[in-house]
This record gives sequence, structure tokens and C-alpha cells, in this order.
Amino acid sequence: MSSAMAELRGKRYNTDIPSMRERVSPEEWEARVNLAACYRLVAQWNMTDMIANHISVRVPGEPEHFLINAYGLLYEEITASNLIKIDFDGNIVDKPDFDYGINRAGFVIHAAVHRARHEVDCVIHTHTAAGMAIASIKSGFLPMTQTAMRFTRVAYHDYEGVAVDLAEQERLVADLGDADLMVLRNHGLLVVGPTVPQAFSNIYRAELACKAQLLAMATGDEVVLPSPDVIAKTNHLYRPEVRRPFGVLEWPALLRRLDRTDPTYRD
Repeated sequence: MSSAMAELRGKRYNTDIPSMRERVSPEEWEARVNLAACYRLVAQWNMTDMIANHISVRVPGEPEHFLINAYGLLYEEITASNLIKIDFDGNIVDKPDFDYGINRAGFVIHAAVHRARHEVDCVIHTHTAAGMAIASIKSGFLPMTQTAMRFTRVAYHDYEGVAVDLAEQERLVADLGDADLMVLRNHGLLVVGPTVPQAFSNIYRAELACKAQLLAMATGDEVVLPSPDVIAKTNHLYRPEVRRPFGVLEWPALLRRLDRTDPTYRD
């Protein structure tokens, strides 16, 4: 056995941990349950990259702290209690008694967005095949379908390598601006939302739009885009303030789906 493997076997990677419920406020516990549910839902819809990628939520009442996944757990293993609380400098504020840490790229990306966008509570970053494909073609994300037209503006951030350099944070948030969806060139997708349900709705719809675009482009036929006026009209009708916030109506049903299949996300 290699020394590296021996060292790994000597660490505490047990995921059977005590509940954090009595250690945190009721508001934080609710945020933890919703975030854990979001991880499970992303896994159920096959939007994961094994232990890579990250979903984060700002801690209620603690605006400079956010919760993120332990680096080494699959999304299907995430629970309300095994999330890790960190600050904008990457310091671990609270975590279970195990040897999992955090992914530095997750800290760099998510801390940058949470610090810059005070109205954003949830950030989701994915590496799906469809998202990476759209991120790697010149045309990018097209307002080709009604689903795609719900996004007011799609931001783009050029690839700079694995996101571990703090200097990239300033450029990343400058490119994001006030958009809800950003295409990370040659990398994947990033969405934000004022709540976990709204952010999940954004990544689900963005992913669906990417798949539809790739299927249309794969036919070899010319992609038909609606007129700019129709795109603008459709987008206006999808605005949260015009009809209803994205994802809020669906969230209780999605939680019921999880509770029927595996309610351990609530642990």
C-alpha cells in the first residue's frame, strides 16, 4: 500500500455523524435541509461530476458565512448535518467531526459571488456534458427555446484554468454582473438565485435549454431564433415580479419526491 493510501485510510471519513440540528438556529437548519435537498435533486437529474462541483447557500443571520459540500462526498450523500460552514476567506467556521475539507475552487468561486451579490443566497456550479458543450462553442447559449428565453441576460467568463487563484474572483464577478446565469467558457455553468428553490429552478432550466440546443444543432439544420421583440416579450412574461418567482411553487413537490425515495437528506 502506498503511503498516500495509508494516510487516507488513517483519516476519519465516517459519514455517520450526529445531527447538527440542536447546534444551529432554526433558520440555519432550514437552510441546511434545503441545500442538502438541492444536492440530492441535482444528483437525481444527473447534473453531477462525482465529488466535483458545488452548491452553496448563505447562512441566515450570518451574511459573511455560507454552507458548502464536504469535498469527498457524492451529492447523494449530502445531508443537512454534513455541510461545512465557511467564510469569505475560506476559513472553516463549523464542520462535523470528520476529516473532509472543502474544494478550494468551490471556495474561490462561491465566496466571490456571495461577497459581490448581496441579494443572492444560493449559487450552483455544474460540469454537465450539455453545459460544457455549450460553454465550448462560439455561439454560446442561444435564446432558441421558451425555456432559454426566461434568462434575461446570459453572462460569459473566459476560462483561466482551474479556479484556485483569488485574483480571478474580481474578473468572475465583473463578468457575472447582475445575470442569473453565467457560461464559464470551456468549463460549465453557474447560476444564482435569491433562494435555494429559485437557484435550483435556474440550473434545471438552463441545463434543459442546453440539451435542447445541442439536439437541434446536431440535426445539421439551421437553428431558428424568434425575433428580438418576441424574445423580449417572452422574457418579460417570465420575470418573477410579473408572474411568480421561479421554483417556489415546485419546491414542496420536489421535497415530497425526495421524501418518497430517500429522506436522509434531512439528517
